[in-house]
Amino acid sequence: MLDARNALLAVKDLQAWYGESHILHGVNFDVHEGEVVTLLGRNGAGKTTTLKSVMGMVGRRQGSVRFEGQELIDRSSDQIARAGIALCPEERGIFASLNVEENLLLPPVIRPGGLSLERIFELFPNLYERLGSSQGTKLSGGEQQMLAIGRILRTGARLLLLDEPTEGLAPVIIQQIGKTIRALKEQGFTILLVEQNFRFAATVADRYYVMEYGRIIDQFATSELDANVEKLHDYLGV
Repeated sequence: MLDARNALLAVKDLQAWYGESHILHGVNFDVHEGEVVTLLGRNGAGKTTTLKSVMGMVGRRQGSVRFEGQELIDRSSDQIARAGIALCPEERGIFASLNVEENLLLPPVIRPGGLSLERIFELFPNLYERLGSSQGTKLSGGEQQMLAIGRILRTGARLLLLDEPTEGLAPVIIQQIGKTIRALKEQGFTILLVEQNFRFAATVADRYYVMEYGRIIDQFATSELDANVEKLHDYLGV
């Protein structure tokens, strides 16, 4: 069992609200350096809110979010980004009027260690083919997802938060996203992944947390996956 005291990201008793709606009810989890950790759960379980709460992008939050030993619960979203955490949202957030290169060059470099354009094109050769000619809205769904991930890789963030990166994508693109996540892990990136597709998550993740009604209700490692398949089916309704 990993020691939470040595975690790169340690979340304790995290509460979050949108207006008067209390969404997260004491979420606890940790992510260690070099890991891929997945939050699993049905729609409305609180997975996306958890990522946004880590980034300070909810109306109100309480509890503790520690990154590299520093408390971030009272910091703004831009301060959290500068600390070295980057979010790739489910809606991707691509600038529709900008082409591929302009989208990639737009995010600021917040820390040393961001990937060069050349390295991003090695990960996503499709983007190189569309480099200067395609605006964001003219890219396929898979290309938009690649571009969204590529943009956060430019920033120098150590911890990547990926929200439903495979949602709505063709199987061949899902395979490419999986290959990219494994390559990023090999390069030392740490990834917190939100997924409903646990079959995809099983190809990339080291550990899993299951969410329901704004709480973590279970956790297990990849080595324990086979023993938990039936339980996962019940949790996820698959």
